Amino acid sequence: MAYQKRFADKILQDRLKDSGAVLIQGAKGCGKTETATQVAKSVTHLDVDDDARFRMEVDPKSVLAGPVPKLIDEWQEYPQIWNYVRREVDNRKKKAQFILTGSANPQERARLHSGAGRFSVMKMRPMSLYEKGWSTGEVSLAGLSKGKVPKSEQVEFKLETLAEKLTLGGWPSLLGAGGRRALRFMQDYVSLLAEIDINRLAGKKRDPRKVMRLLQSLARNISTEASVKSLAKDVDGSGVTLADETITEYLEALERLMTLEQLPAWSPHIRSADTLRKAPKHHFVDPSLAIGALGLSIDKILADLNYFGLLFESLVIRDLRIYAEAHGGNVYHYRDSRNFEIDAVVEYPDNTWAAFEVKMGFNAQDEAAANLLKFAKKIDQEKMGPPLSLTVISANGFACRRKDGVNVVPLSALTA
Repeated sequence: MAYQKRFADKILQDRLKDSGAVLIQGAKGCGKTETATQVAKSVTHLDVDDDARFRMEVDPKSVLAGPVPKLIDEWQEYPQIWNYVRREVDNRKKKAQFILTGSANPQERARLHSGAGRFSVMKMRPMSLYEKGWSTGEVSLAGLSKGKVPKSEQVEFKLETLAEKLTLGGWPSLLGAGGRRALRFMQDYVSLLAEIDINRLAGKKRDPRKVMRLLQSLARNISTEASVKSLAKDVDGSGVTLADETITEYLEALERLMTLEQLPAWSPHIRSADTLRKAPKHHFVDPSLAIGALGLSIDKILADLNYFGLLFESLVIRDLRIYAEAHGGNVYHYRDSRNFEIDAVVEYPDNTWAAFEVKMGFNAQDEAAANLLKFAKKIDQEKMGPPLSLTVISANGFACRRKDGVNVVPLSALTA
């Protein structure tokens, strides 16, 4: 199958122009190696190349030999390679020498010498709807930020189709696959995560049954701010007991494996005396992981529209992160002490911002638009500046600007 272009392609090329080495981080199977291979002139796979593994034991520097950029895949198998790369970049004094890819952050990372000035770090996620060809791309995040009026043809996703696309996720290996194969893939992915990956990361045995119960609890609480205590209570209800500190340890491990990507709270200056909440929202790097953890068929997703909506919100967050990353932006959520919340806020490097509400159903758009307008008034715009855009992201319909100035954009018309 031909390589499917990614937004990460340009990010990687830009980083190589500015740095001696680029570290690409991302969950297993999201396409890091394939993307890096598009520009690499030589490759070493530290997880499967026996010769390279032997050389790492006797002459680590020899692993760095070869035409550049040299790709060192799964570098975390031998974390000490980081320091050899750092020294080699210093010695060569040239850009675009190495690309390192990894699906886990090893514990030894804390003891590694700083890569500041030598390494550029970029994050890859599974593919967005646009990258998979499931979005028309008629409306761009960049255009919205510049005040462009969004316009698109009518976009119609049947609920069954949307549920299938949620199950398929953004995994390159599932391009062209159907829902049944995707569900098996995701169930296997989550099982290996609980039984093997998390133990390899920690270097010690964890009970896979307990890890799986936590993954299932996170899946049930996707797109929410469920506390550690709430997660513990939920896990306990499945017949397994996990202490709060154990859950915290597991959550950290899942984040280091880059399969769990919490959505942090935004901390703007606001006009009122309300207190800002700081709890993150639970999201996997792709909502298909939640479907795999719970073993949900398409019929089961359709049977619970409330949960379907939470999965759709997580899908939107995944794509917003990918599109915002293409412009150096970050995505947050907002909640205050009055429980007033906004699903997503994109903040750009120049501190400008845009706000988004996610509503799967068309009938909820009026309420979402009113929420966004109320939110804009809450923000101290003398300090934060006015919003670049206020947008409701929907599952269906067409892109337009309402009379109140709020945009409405179906996710399947959006791109970076």
